Amino acid sequence: MNICTYAHLFLYPGYRGKAMRDLIKAMKALSDETRLRILKILLEKECCVCEVMQALDISQSRASRNLGILQNAGFLKARRDGAWIVYSVDRQTANRYATSLANLLRDSLVSNEILAQDRERLKHATRIGPGCR
Repeated sequence: MNICTYAHLFLYPGYRGKAMRDLIKAMKALSDETRLRILKILLEKECCVCEVMQALDISQSRASRNLGILQNAGFLKARRDGAWIVYSVDRQTANRYATSLANLLRDSLVSNEILAQDRERLKHATRIGPGCR
């Protein structure tokens, strides 16, 4: 987003409130380690809940709750693939801040040990059972 776009957002009062809310929502979504880890693996490939669970070694409820928060903040989109709901990073989101922050995250934390372990587990993650949502 260039400086003219930012200026436009803050010069028009009706839009300023929405822009501020979108930025706050995106920043809050990234204020949790689990959500950062989920977003980082979804930048690698699209995943269903069970693949996220396996990659991060977390429960289904924790994975689902955090995927919902990231989706609500404009970072993710979901689509049905047979019995599974598959999540991916939404590059066409209406929340421009989410796109910018996701791009920033893609290039950061490259040598983080926890994220390296998540990536390794993701290589072996599989879709399990039709109830994986």
